[in-house]
Amino acid sequence: MSDEKILLIEDDHDNMGLIHFILEREGFSVLEAYDGHTGMNLARQEQPDLILLDLAMPEIDGWTVAGILKSDPVTQNIPIVALTVRSLSEDRKRAFDAGCNGYITKPMGVTFFTEEIKKYLQGVV
Repeated sequence: MSDEKILLIEDDHDNMGLIHFILEREGFSVLEAYDGHTGMNLARQEQPDLILLDLAMPEIDGWTVAGILKSDPVTQNIPIVALTVRSLSEDRKRAFDAGCNGYITKPMGVTFFTEEIKKYLQGVV
């Protein structure tokens, strides 16, 4: 069983449930936030090993969340991976400019997804 903690910030309940199930099945502890504000608070309080961040969310989008977390000394060293349906190169560039360390587009294969998550946690991506 892994002791690694992943914070999933995702506003879609179906996506949250599926991704949570996949990560938990791999042995990860999963924290859930359905909006950016809650996600930022959880990141500060829980200090997860990795943040998976949806970019298109209401109120405060993922790009803004990433920028805030990367400018905060408490959370700046937590790797952030954008997990999004947005596949345009402009969206990808904007995510990396905001501070994301990685980018995974949905939908994704389960095996690919879990392998990528493990790579990000090991710092090899």
